[in-house]
Amino acid sequence: MPITGTQLVFLVIALATVAAAFMVVTSRNLFHAALWLVAVFFGVAAVYATLEAEFLAVVQVLIYIGAISTLIVFATMLTRGMMLGRMPMSNFQWAISAVVSALFFVALVLVLFQINWPVVQAAVPENTVAMIGEQLVTSYVMPFLAIGVLLSVALIGAILIARER
Repeated sequence: MPITGTQLVFLVIALATVAAAFMVVTSRNLFHAALWLVAVFFGVAAVYATLEAEFLAVVQVLIYIGAISTLIVFATMLTRGMMLGRMPMSNFQWAISAVVSALFFVALVLVLFQINWPVVQAAVPENTVAMIGEQLVTSYVMPFLAIGVLLSVALIGAILIARER
């Protein structure tokens, strides 16, 4: 079965995302690892876009890249001891982590090839984004508002911590 153009784009994006994720865990500089994490989040958003899940791609960009990555980068920059090199940035448990990760990877690959994955061609409704938006302002309005308040409080807290005394 030949690979189509869409599959090729998906594979390239997936490989770039995995390569960026590898750089996240192998980077010795915490700030660089945070920047690689932004690349991973962009890759996941691109995968969502190739899978025609545009809403999830936009949410990935807004929440993970716009909020979470910014928070991680600011937290890294605010820990001046790590940025100036006064604290060690080495993890001495890397060998144990590598072994556990390799075993977990082998277990996942074994499970992946033992399951008979059904191919289902499900029709996606045209108004999926509208349905999600309607649910956010009707059925899930309280969790939606709680998340908004929580993110606002986190932003105010970050500003108070970051400002000079």
